[in-house]
Amino acid sequence: MSASRETVEQVLNAVDDSGKHYGTGFPMIASENVISPLVSQACNSDLHGRYAEGLPGKRYYQGCDDFDTIESIGIDLAKKVFNASFVNIQPTSGTVSNIAALKALVKPGDRITAVSTADGGHISHAQMGAVGLRGLDLHTYPWDADRMEPDIDAAAAMIRDVKPKMALFGASVFLFPTPLQELANAAHEVGATVMYDGAHVLGLIAGGVFQDPLREGADVMTGSSHKTFPGPQGGFLISNSEDEKFQKKLNNAVFPGTNSSYHLHHVAGKVVALAEFDEFGTKYAQDIVANAKELASSLASEGFDVLAEDRGYTASHQVLTRHGGIDSGAGRKAASILEEAGIITNMNMLPGDTKAMSPSGLRLGVQELTRHGMGPEEMEEVAECFRRVLLDNEDPSKVKTTVNSIRSNFQEVKYCFTE
Repeated sequence: MSASRETVEQVLNAVDDSGKHYGTGFPMIASENVISPLVSQACNSDLHGRYAEGLPGKRYYQGCDDFDTIESIGIDLAKKVFNASFVNIQPTSGTVSNIAALKALVKPGDRITAVSTADGGHISHAQMGAVGLRGLDLHTYPWDADRMEPDIDAAAAMIRDVKPKMALFGASVFLFPTPLQELANAAHEVGATVMYDGAHVLGLIAGGVFQDPLREGADVMTGSSHKTFPGPQGGFLISNSEDEKFQKKLNNAVFPGTNSSYHLHHVAGKVVALAEFDEFGTKYAQDIVANAKELASSLASEGFDVLAEDRGYTASHQVLTRHGGIDSGAGRKAASILEEAGIITNMNMLPGDTKAMSPSGLRLGVQELTRHGMGPEEMEEVAECFRRVLLDNEDPSKVKTTVNSIRSNFQEVKYCFTE
């Protein structure tokens, strides 16, 4: 076997090992999910190597008639699922959706308000990400750490004082709906465009269990197609504006602004996922939130410090737990030990933390466990495994046996068509 062929074998073995790692354990990273068999079929198609620049019926290449059919169906489905008058389904990720929205609606030097990364804002909302890439003047909202949301009065006052060109809402740590109506009103008073990044909670929004940003003041909503919305990796750019000039700005910011071709196989997968969500999405969203609430209360009962107790811990797919003092690195240590037991999580900064690589907490997500059919009873078992590893200091390899046993009964992907 040649060295190059050995390299291929090494890569394919690592791919298989990763699948086994996730498939036999508890995948609990809040930004991940799995795709259905039919979505996988669309993604593993000839479309992976094809190009289609422009919009359906307005292409720069021949050979796009069939893909025009796919994308046109997808746009109509997305408008229905997200209850919106405009959707662009081309962005290749949630961050690319954000970059496109910023390109369309603000200019370098403009002021923008957003959630600080220290308070759970996404990196694309920061100077290190898309906001900095666009050359914007960033101002972050005063934060209510107890309620895990912007301080409504102080944030509204800050918006009126700063007078931003755009007020950006949404986060990567996202337990509860944003008080959007009140803050959007303040933003619109000073002439700001309101943007809502729904990447994490897009499936919950579409499922009717979180909040309704487009009816609460958002002029544009971005999102990912692979978190609580359970499709392939990609993004959406969504608005309820009927203004054709506004819609054209958004479309032009996607192509040619941020994409040339746009991973047509993933777009086809998105369209299949939209059809499946139209059929099964409401129940999926309801079950995600029910499981998150059960996991949070079970972890608290097991002795863990679960954030936002006074608000019922969570109204989304996420649960936050603190495992030590501020900037102690306890979250990093907990994530590492849990992975030895087959429980895959991510460390995360919590209120007060200042060091991203040594935070005190974990951010947990239940959307993937839910997708495999786990329910409230299993959430109790998951919490017990956490306790055994982190509080009882039981050998992680012994706990892993329990994790593998529980997971063996939940292998199928649910909330989708089976044939």
